[in-house]
Amino acid sequence: MKKLDKFKRALPSVAVSTALSVMALSSAHAAEDAAGAGDFNYAVSGYVRGWLSMNLENQEEYKNNGAFGSNSGAGINGFGTNTKKHARGKLSMVRGSILVDNDASWNGIKFKAIARLDREYKTNYLKDLEDLRATNGTTGGKSITDNYNNFDFREFWVEAPIGDRTTVKFGRQQLVWGESDFFQAMDVVHGYNLSWRLFFEGENEEWRKPLILLSTKIRIPEANGLIAAYVRPGLDRCEDMGNTYDVRGGRWFFAPYRGFDASRINYVTNCETKGADKDKWTYGIRWQGEYAGVNYSVAYLKAAAGDPVVNSGVAGPSKYYKGVQPRGPVSDFIHPNIDVLGATVSGYSEALDAVLSAEMAYVFDQPYNVGTGEFDLTRPDGNPGIGLNGIKEKDVLIAMLRADKNLKFEDILGTTRPSFSSIQIFSRQILNFKKSDDLARLFFWGTKRKENDTILTMFTVLNYRNDEINPGFAVGFDLVNGGGFAIPSVSMTFGDKWLAKLEADIFWDNGSNGTQFSGEKSQLFGYFKGSSQLALRVTRQF
Repeated sequence: MKKLDKFKRALPSVAVSTALSVMALSSAHAAEDAAGAGDFNYAVSGYVRGWLSMNLENQEEYKNNGAFGSNSGAGINGFGTNTKKHARGKLSMVRGSILVDNDASWNGIKFKAIARLDREYKTNYLKDLEDLRATNGTTGGKSITDNYNNFDFREFWVEAPIGDRTTVKFGRQQLVWGESDFFQAMDVVHGYNLSWRLFFEGENEEWRKPLILLSTKIRIPEANGLIAAYVRPGLDRCEDMGNTYDVRGGRWFFAPYRGFDASRINYVTNCETKGADKDKWTYGIRWQGEYAGVNYSVAYLKAAAGDPVVNSGVAGPSKYYKGVQPRGPVSDFIHPNIDVLGATVSGYSEALDAVLSAEMAYVFDQPYNVGTGEFDLTRPDGNPGIGLNGIKEKDVLIAMLRADKNLKFEDILGTTRPSFSSIQIFSRQILNFKKSDDLARLFFWGTKRKENDTILTMFTVLNYRNDEINPGFAVGFDLVNGGGFAIPSVSMTFGDKWLAKLEADIFWDNGSNGTQFSGEKSQLFGYFKGSSQLALRVTRQF
């Protein structure tokens, strides 16, 4: 650990020195080229996209008769009950987006600006949830659709070459490090906006949260590899850090909290506290290479933890994270910094006629909330439950194994070409685990964490009429806690401009009762109880 600490202390200086040197060389290179005649190229593309989704189940919602979390100044002072309304058959999402992607180049220097506008119609189902927020005493905040409406520059950067081997990029951008699909191991540079659709939008780049970075790639052909590095100079907004969940009581708040606005019960998001300060620089470095037909990479990075934890004052000052009092009257949502050492490997197996991939990440000091069970301030041990009893940091080992293979269904199913299929197993192991640590699954979720979580996912895509019609099927299982998902879908293309996808997102848990604040038997897929959806997405490209 001392060697790692020494390495961590030295890395920012190395990264900053490298970045400044690269910027200076880049400026000189650009000035040289500007003296001569250069070509300027510009292109614009993008899409107009719409979504419709409909509830397939009656969803469990929260009702507390104005007690829990009222805005009267009493704070957290009561209990609630669960109700089920007739949500089945109601539209849960009517959403539209416009994305404009601008690309330009001049003398080898590239420029990109991507802007996206998102707007939602307040369906009757969302109106029901907004009314329920008022019943719960959590009114007074933003309209429920303000949680989903957005305008943002998704990317805004300039990239310049230095000689034949090096490029440097500065601005708002996305970096993808890792091999896993559904779950992230080493791909933790960025958080994700999971508020408007939880996990199941196909393209990660659409819900990954870009950051302002200075990044570089240095190709080293003699070693069949390249060095990639980045520095995040702390210029990002608070909302850009970590994962964003639908905690305002909308359609994707964890069951059974729909209709309960957690942001109105004296919680604030604090990005300027000790150990979770967005203004502190983070960074990473990665070596990516190829040897004997096998691709591999090793990386170290420091980043904000994806899932927020709650720094709470409910259990008293002794439970403050790093001894710092929450800024909010009750608690703060925070994203402490973590350190990750990771490695990936992938290659083709002739024996299996498949591409095999593996990824492993060692996470230092992953934060977890403490205090399981229902919310109860009267317990003799002082544990208020639902993760409000402090924060503990644990080292975590994450591993992923995946096999990708083209299955020949032409003779069986009449497809026009082999069908791409994949199977992946993803495991997260908490090291030095003790039951007495009483780690909660997530903030506001009082289920006890187990030492290991293991998820198995599989999917296949069939191809008809030269890829104009593409049925697909994905399925996942929680092998430790029970529950899973199934996603039958069909994608269609109409010419070279129109795309449509119809899918059903079907969830099941392990039969737990989903008790408020506890859901003791439910883990990951307990979040999705009653959330099955039928979704249609239509895209017009330009």
